[in-house]
Amino acid sequence: MSNLSSPFVSIIIPVFNDSERLKTCLEALENQTYSKNLYEVIVVDNGSDEDIESVVNHFTQAVVAFESCPGSYAARNKGISVTKGDVLAFTDADCIPAPNWLEKGVANLLSIPQCGLVAGKIEFFFKDPNRPTAVELYDAHMIGLPQQKFIEKWRYGATANLFTFKRVVEDVGYFDDTLKSSGDKEWGQRVFAAGYKQTYADDTCVAHPARYFLSQLQKKLTRLTGGKQDLKRRRGYQFRGFIEDLTKNLLPPLRAYFRIWSDEKLQGNKQKIQIISVMLLVRHLRVWELVRLQLGGKSTRG
Repeated sequence: MSNLSSPFVSIIIPVFNDSERLKTCLEALENQTYSKNLYEVIVVDNGSDEDIESVVNHFTQAVVAFESCPGSYAARNKGISVTKGDVLAFTDADCIPAPNWLEKGVANLLSIPQCGLVAGKIEFFFKDPNRPTAVELYDAHMIGLPQQKFIEKWRYGATANLFTFKRVVEDVGYFDDTLKSSGDKEWGQRVFAAGYKQTYADDTCVAHPARYFLSQLQKKLTRLTGGKQDLKRRRGYQFRGFIEDLTKNLLPPLRAYFRIWSDEKLQGNKQKIQIISVMLLVRHLRVWELVRLQLGGKSTRG
């Protein structure tokens, strides 16, 4: 089925009610430079109300699986359990992989002895490149998915663009499906702790849409904050840590101000002011979410 230089790849995509963007993702995966007989696409429907199966059936490389347990990590685990490939590639339904994404990802994975994961580049794009909204600007410039930083500072890669070997998963275990967010971080750190090498690949690219509406950004904020707090609690998070997190979000973000005003990619003071306005609102929302979680609220999928 595969050989050392051209392994069979299983691509895993969790999806929850995102059929339109899933179509675009699957179209991109249908047109990869990697040989069609050397990869499969497994779309895992995570309890959608939309007819995901009908979408998937239009694409020759794709099959659908179902996971009723809510959460993207539970869906990814389901996908892993039915894969045929020696290599596993992860992306999301709202991402658009470059035509050579598979080819480059596999090449990077094979080029490093004892490689545990490759984290590829994630480029954010706007609905209207000439008129991005304030929320889009904030999401792309202040949050984003900086894979190189994730690898170098925190030893993981985001599952929007991630390659690994199936044998690595079999060694370190599946994703923690009790987490609604940060499961990729927890898993990547397990890979690193097991002695595997990790690398960032600038030539292995997917495009990712920036959040357009504030409600979308708030869902993301809720999911990320909950995931981080769940991880901290497992590692002995105390009330003192809560106060530190609260203080961090209440103090003036001077470093962020400087970063925004010195960003040459931003077009004039108007965009900078837009980003600062959203940033201050987000910090306010994060404070309330931290308080809610501290008072016993549960993290959500967002």
